[in-house]
Amino acid sequence: MKGLVTDIQRFSLNDGPGIRTTVFLKGCNMRCAWCHNPETIDSRPELLFYPQNCIHCYKCVSVCPSKAHKLIGGEHRLFRDLCIRCGKCTAVCYAQALQMSGKLMSVEEIMHEVLQDRAYYIDSMGGVTFSGGEVFCQPEFLLSLMDACRKEGIHTAIETNLASPFSVMEPVLKKTSLVMCDLKLWDSEEHKRWTGIGNEQVLKNIQLLDELGIPFIVRTPLIPGITDSDENLEQIADFLQGLHNLQYYELLNFNPLGNGKYDALSRENPFAEHRPLPQQQVQVLLDALEQKHLAVKFA
Repeated sequence: MKGLVTDIQRFSLNDGPGIRTTVFLKGCNMRCAWCHNPETIDSRPELLFYPQNCIHCYKCVSVCPSKAHKLIGGEHRLFRDLCIRCGKCTAVCYAQALQMSGKLMSVEEIMHEVLQDRAYYIDSMGGVTFSGGEVFCQPEFLLSLMDACRKEGIHTAIETNLASPFSVMEPVLKKTSLVMCDLKLWDSEEHKRWTGIGNEQVLKNIQLLDELGIPFIVRTPLIPGITDSDENLEQIADFLQGLHNLQYYELLNFNPLGNGKYDALSRENPFAEHRPLPQQQVQVLLDALEQKHLAVKFA
C-alpha cells in the first residue's frame, strides 16, 4: 500500500514525548486561513518554486512536457495553469529552486526511514508521530503504518483535527498511544468562517475519544485577533474540565514561518503580517486559564 507523504522529519522534539520521527501525510479537510504548512493541504502533489535558488540553467524548460516553464526575455517564468504536476522539472533542478510537495511512498519505504532511529526512541522514550495535513484524509494508509509500528514495538502518536467521522478514526485511535488534537474555536460559526467547517463533529469526537481511554492532548493555536480571546479560551477550558483522559491543554503560539511556502506556491498569505503573541500577553492568558483548575502548557 502507498500513500502521499509531504515530508519525513527525523529528530523531532515538538510532536510528542522524547525524540521522534514525524511523518507528514498530504491532504487536509480544513482550510485554516492561517495554515503555516500550506503545501500539505492539497491531496495532490504540488510544485514549489523558490526563484532565489534558481541558477538559470533552464533545464526545467527543456524537460517540461506541458511547457509550464518558459524562458521569456532571459527570465524563467512558471505558468501554473499549464503544470501537470509530473515532477520532471524537479528531477533536473539541482539547485532545488523547484521542489515537489507530495511523494507516493509505501509502508515499507517509510518504515525503512523510521527504523533507522529506533535506538533514539528507546533511549528518550520517543517514537513516531503521524501528522499532516490531516492524517485521517488517508485512513487506510495510516492504519497500515500504525500496524507496522506496533509490530516493531514503536510508540505511536497522531496529530489530528478530529474532524472526520468517528467510525473512520476509531480503528486507528485504538492502536495509538497518544492523540494530539486541535480545538481552534469554540463558536462553530467562527470555526467555519476561519477553517471552512463547523466544530460540532470535533467536539463530539473529543468526547468519544475520552471514552476510549486513550491519553490525549487538546491544543489551540493562538491566532492574533481570532483564537486568542479570553472568551474563546475559557469556553474551551470549561468544556475540557470534565474529561478523564486529557493529559493537558496546550496553547501554541502563532507560527509565521509559512510565508516562504505561500510564495513558492504562488498563493497569497492573509496572515503574512501577523506575528507571534508576546510573552507577556501569553502569560496573562495562562494565568486566566489556571483559575479553571486545568493543566495548561504553552509551546
